[in-house]
Amino acid sequence: MKVFILYAHPEPDASFQAALHRKGVETLKSEGHEVVVSDLYKMGFNPVASADDFSTRRFPERLQYDREQKFAVDNDALPEDIKAELEKLFWCDFFIVQFPLYWFSTPAILKGWFDRVFVNSIVYGAGKRYETGGLKGRKAMVVTSCGAYPEMFEPDGVMGDINVALWHLHNGTLFYTGFEVLPAFVAYSPVFLGQEACDKYLNDYSTRLKNIDTTKPMKFHPLTDFGSDFKLKPDVTPSSAGHRR
Repeated sequence: MKVFILYAHPEPDASFQAALHRKGVETLKSEGHEVVVSDLYKMGFNPVASADDFSTRRFPERLQYDREQKFAVDNDALPEDIKAELEKLFWCDFFIVQFPLYWFSTPAILKGWFDRVFVNSIVYGAGKRYETGGLKGRKAMVVTSCGAYPEMFEPDGVMGDINVALWHLHNGTLFYTGFEVLPAFVAYSPVFLGQEACDKYLNDYSTRLKNIDTTKPMKFHPLTDFGSDFKLKPDVTPSSAGHRR
């Protein structure tokens, strides 16, 4: 299997996330998988989506970033750093997005990667979304850590359901672009629980990666579950973290 790890953590060596990342790469390679990594902080990746991304413009009078992305694709004018990341993305069979949870979301550098690299007309748009997304046929998984304890991210916990917190990534980014999304691997409060707990998380992550092929994807509603009013059809029971009657 070809695995692309998108990794974002500002501490290069001494963090729990760095240890988790090393364990992941080690496990995947030991299982015979090919692995490529984009370490965004190490790369100094530019996360700012701006007019500087376009050497030629369709609408020079006003920046419409997504439409200029499409124009750049049509004219083979995407920036080289975006082309390099797209090559990794379309090369892979399995996409891991690894980061520490910041304010129920990702570090800014990672959000900017999606803004710039998930290019209109290639990854989404032009009829490509959800089960018809440009990245269909691939699997993806979020790997994250947070300062909260596990019970805090239960459906009745003070933080709410972790799958609601990650909905913007699971449904709005990964499933939207065609991925089958595996359940997230979350390390809860590793800094406060001590080395024994950290070691267990590392071993659990290794086990999870060894079972990629047999892990059941999360449930999301395909476009066929929705009517012409863009709402779930009356006979469809809501069965994802973000849908309800």
